[in-house]
Amino acid sequence: MQRILLGLVGLWSMLAVQAWAGDANTEIQHLLSYIKTTPCEYERNGLSYKGSEAVVHVQRKYDYFKDKIKTAEDFVRLCATKSELTGLAYQVQCPNEAKQTSSTWLLTELQKFRKP
Repeated sequence: MQRILLGLVGLWSMLAVQAWAGDANTEIQHLLSYIKTTPCEYERNGLSYKGSEAVVHVQRKYDYFKDKIKTAEDFVRLCATKSELTGLAYQVQCPNEAKQTSSTWLLTELQKFRKP
């Protein structure tokens, strides 16, 4: 009986982790799409990029760090926050808005996306 119970707990844990990973992937894909389609300028190391250009760089970093990413917050921190070479924070300049860090910009969108 104890083995059956332990087996069920183990199975439940695996399913919960898979569901959580699926949610993280959905959130990350949403953020990548958000970057790609934004009318905002994405600034990296002093140069500005359209969203469709910026997403290529962020996607490359995502592909590199994928094994270390468990949550959408990990994705933002590792792939879309700062330059690995210079350490400079990425900035986002949206029309008629103050410039903000990409981290703030993406985490704000993530919160909106998570709301029912």
